[in-house]
Amino acid sequence: MNEPVRPSALALTPLLVFLALFFGAGLYFTSHGETMGFYQLRAPVAILPALGLAAFIAWRRGLKPLETLLGGMGDHNVVLMCLIFLLAGGFVEVSKAIGAVDAIVALGIGHLHPALLLPGLFVVAGFISLSLGTSMGTIAAVAPIALGVSDASGLDRALVLGAVIGGATFGDNLSVISDTAIVASRTQGCTMREKFRENLKLALPAALLTVVVLGFIGETAPVQTLEPVSPWLIVPYVIVLGLAMAGVDVIIVLSLGLVIAGLFGAFFTDEFGVAAYATHIWEGFESMVEIILLSLLVGGLGALMKATGGLAWLAQSIGRFARGHRSRRAGEVSIAALSATTDVFTANNTVAILISGGLARDIAQQHGVPPARAASVLDIFACVTQGVLPYGAQILLAASLGTVSPLALAGHVHYSWLLGAITIGAMLWPSRKTAPQVA
Repeated sequence: MNEPVRPSALALTPLLVFLALFFGAGLYFTSHGETMGFYQLRAPVAILPALGLAAFIAWRRGLKPLETLLGGMGDHNVVLMCLIFLLAGGFVEVSKAIGAVDAIVALGIGHLHPALLLPGLFVVAGFISLSLGTSMGTIAAVAPIALGVSDASGLDRALVLGAVIGGATFGDNLSVISDTAIVASRTQGCTMREKFRENLKLALPAALLTVVVLGFIGETAPVQTLEPVSPWLIVPYVIVLGLAMAGVDVIIVLSLGLVIAGLFGAFFTDEFGVAAYATHIWEGFESMVEIILLSLLVGGLGALMKATGGLAWLAQSIGRFARGHRSRRAGEVSIAALSATTDVFTANNTVAILISGGLARDIAQQHGVPPARAASVLDIFACVTQGVLPYGAQILLAASLGTVSPLALAGHVHYSWLLGAITIGAMLWPSRKTAPQVA
């Protein structure tokens, strides 16, 4: 029988080392005039000293560092993300090569008023994510369109990708088939319907405010007229978006999209043979090497920190704060802090909810927080944090596709920031009754 993990604040220091190296180097080079300051020290290299420190801590505690590291790197969720990255990279590269993105811009979004481009991308991403139940699949499907809009209209790439990530977060947080929503409702003992209603009270105002904000920011210009393209080239995207909205697994969606894009390229694009098709797929794979390496290494780092008691210490500290404050407000704040900080140290919102769900339910019961409210707060802060986490999968995928700084992109996910602010305001504004004492 496994012994319980002994809580340890020291176990969290490897992640702090990684963040200090990566962001410290990025800020240093940027302040010295480097336009690509955050690409001077690559994240997969910056994380290596953190992994060494985490392995040393694990060894000192009598664990097997290599086995723990490999177990985290081989986690189902980590490997699934890496496969999505590969397929997304290949699909995006092939789509660009055959002219599918240009076709969408020329035939559809090009007719929108400039002020509606960012709100339109946010709404489209939100609708697809609500139907698909995953932010990753939504970003993979919509980001290429957003980048085409950016290039044609002169909009900042970080702005358009931020709108897509925000919409994807909105839909993922509300969708009744989202894994985060399902886990949050189950761990807190409420129905999906109850959780959806509670979530909607906070997410809808944030979404409406985001649409208004996006309508006023960004110096836009009418989308430039592109060279005539075949309208048939938009079919691969129509199929991908249709399958996504139908709830088909994202791996199947991207695989079919990759095959269909190749077929349409062969029929409607000159000099697009098997060799060119294979080359573009490989170029798409190559563009994802950095994010895949970082995802694998972050998965291993998270496993080491968990095994050495870092997450247990985090839960213990927040639980201690909750026990010392008996109001419902303190209970909700504790659940929010538990969810957000766990996501910071795991870089996976579903895993964060799974880890913190049991303690969150105890806090909710002790502080008189209704189960649906607890599930809503738990899910919101995991998704909000994941949506702005510079080393989280969503930001990394969008940043890799658009070749922009993850840190710059995190600051442009307006929906996540607004949702977090609105939820915090809702928790602090009303007068909370003191929770009944629990023996």
